[in-house]
Amino acid sequence: MELELTEFTPVLIYFAAVLGFAVVTILAPHIVAAHKRTAVKDMPYESGMDPQGSTRNPLSIKFYLIAILFLVFDVELLYIYPWAVALDSQSGADGRIAQLLVMLSLIGSVVLAYAYAWRKGVFQWRNN
Repeated sequence: MELELTEFTPVLIYFAAVLGFAVVTILAPHIVAAHKRTAVKDMPYESGMDPQGSTRNPLSIKFYLIAILFLVFDVELLYIYPWAVALDSQSGADGRIAQLLVMLSLIGSVVLAYAYAWRKGVFQWRNN
């Protein structure tokens, strides 16, 4: 079975369109935009507020803890949707019960991690 070029024509057209779009979106702002530099344009942007103080101040460790907890819970939630789809398509009660027990243990571990973080005070921003 020999492949002909005509079988790959739609893929090549799509690749050319994607490449052309990428090149146009990268080059168009450099061609169209104004290039006049001002003090306001060179100032760092912080949520619409004027920056105050140095940008080199270290962040609190709580920001990193919240980010890590968000990633942990987000990744755990990514497992729940495919599990629910697979559980619906499974045949047989034994397989469904086994999958339900596995998912309950996963959700249980997430709840334990959340309770542990709550108990350690990770979610409290101010120390009284």
